[in-house]
Amino acid sequence: MNNSNMKSILTEYQKRRDKNIDLLENRKKEVENLIPEIKDINMHINSIGLSISKEILKGSDKKTIDLLKAEQKNLIEHKRQILKSQNIPSDYLEIKYDCDQCKDTGFLKDGSKCNCLKQIIINNAYKMSNIEKILEKENFNTFDLNQFSEEVDEEMGISPRDNMINIVKASKEFIYNFDKKVEPKKANMLFFGSTGLGKSFLCSCIAKELMDLGYTVIYQTSFNLMEIIEKYKFHRKECTDIDEENFKNLFECDLLIIDDLGTELTNNFTISELFNIINDRLLGDKRIIISTNLDLLQIGNEYTDRTISRIVGNFSMYKFMGKDIRLKQIF
Repeated sequence: MNNSNMKSILTEYQKRRDKNIDLLENRKKEVENLIPEIKDINMHINSIGLSISKEILKGSDKKTIDLLKAEQKNLIEHKRQILKSQNIPSDYLEIKYDCDQCKDTGFLKDGSKCNCLKQIIINNAYKMSNIEKILEKENFNTFDLNQFSEEVDEEMGISPRDNMINIVKASKEFIYNFDKKVEPKKANMLFFGSTGLGKSFLCSCIAKELMDLGYTVIYQTSFNLMEIIEKYKFHRKECTDIDEENFKNLFECDLLIIDDLGTELTNNFTISELFNIINDRLLGDKRIIISTNLDLLQIGNEYTDRTISRIVGNFSMYKFMGKDIRLKQIF
């Protein structure tokens, strides 16, 4: 990522910090107007804090410093009791960060990038700056099971609605266990079935939940995925820092969602690269979700035996069923 883009991103982080500091100051004024005693206590706590710092710099004995710390601790507890008596949460007068991990700086204590910063870089690199707007519309809160029929499918022995209930449950378990060691098949998911049955929508639901938890997520169609790989491998001289970031993130992000597998131009290159990226992420214990309109037999016919072998051995497979939801909404 070039310096101009990074500077713009870090400016946004500064705006976040300024916003949250302003919100804290407003809460302080609100409480101090309601309970004037709190203002005096806050001033006293701060004054003792300065005294502790001075005594440390002077090299004062531990007993003197400990007495000051004890006095400060008693004042903090007294303030907490006052707030509690007024039904004010104990953390109400503490700063609230958008990201608790990096305190809205974008960087962790060891100097490495926080996942929230990594996700912003990913979104910018893949021109996915509108993903937040998409996920506002496509998430578990807006997921409507009533769109799926309750009529039992004779072949499947289950209704589309009950089938979707099972898939949503599995998706939430996937999220819950995301950072836990699980058997390979529970670490990755394959959604397959006809168009318009909610596969991409559910991918968005999972992406939003994990991004909200601080994980980095790349959500790309297989067509775009192959374009990224092809540009990096065959047009290196023309590649920018962003192009290299695009390629690297495919292997390093916490979750890679490959949407619409089978819509890319299938040839020896794309077949080989699909195997490479799946295999590399599996070896690195990096999670993958694939959605496709192809069934398992068609995937086996389109791609190599080793690719389908990796999928069968390392993915939980969920068949989506019913009628095209998007057509139902139109008619």
